[in-house]
Amino acid sequence: MSKLTMTTFLTLDGVTQAPGGPAEDPSGGFGHGGWLVPFFDEGMRKFMVEVFERADAFLLGRTTYQIFASHWPRVTDPSDLIASKLNGLPKHVASNTLARVDWHASSLVTDVVSAVPELKSRYPRELQVHGSAGLAQTLLEHDLVDEYHLLVFPVVLGTGKRLFAAGALPARLKLLGTRTTESGTIIASYARAGTPKFGSFMLDP
Repeated sequence: MSKLTMTTFLTLDGVTQAPGGPAEDPSGGFGHGGWLVPFFDEGMRKFMVEVFERADAFLLGRTTYQIFASHWPRVTDPSDLIASKLNGLPKHVASNTLARVDWHASSLVTDVVSAVPELKSRYPRELQVHGSAGLAQTLLEHDLVDEYHLLVFPVVLGTGKRLFAAGALPARLKLLGTRTTESGTIIASYARAGTPKFGSFMLDP
């Protein structure tokens, strides 16, 4: 039984939209696409290789799948582990609008909530989610994420789609580890740890 892990790029104010370029997702008039690119460094590259080394399969939203499918098949260097994993491993695409998916080892998932347990049972290590902002909201609403890898970049945008938006279930997380890259990106990994606990610092009347 695999874990469902989510690796997400975030600004300091929680924006996940279009980190890699203006054309990724300009919806809602978002004009800050490509905000991650100036912060890419060796520490981030090394971490992402470590993540992809653990992958047995991917669960992707429609937009991220289409972005990946237009890019990664053109990366044919066998020493590029990320490209090799994405091009070779199973890719499950959560979509109710796509009629077909042609990238090697791709298949459609129309009811992702009911499909996740069955998909996890197929693989021994990790079923990984990358990007996929819309899919992430569905997974959060149904408490389906086992581990998070959050890469928080030193930039504030003020607008854009956020990971933990309205609708996410209240949850308590356990910190698994942190590191900081050369450009100031903070990478934090968390595991699901039940529901939040509450208290009060107020003095009794």
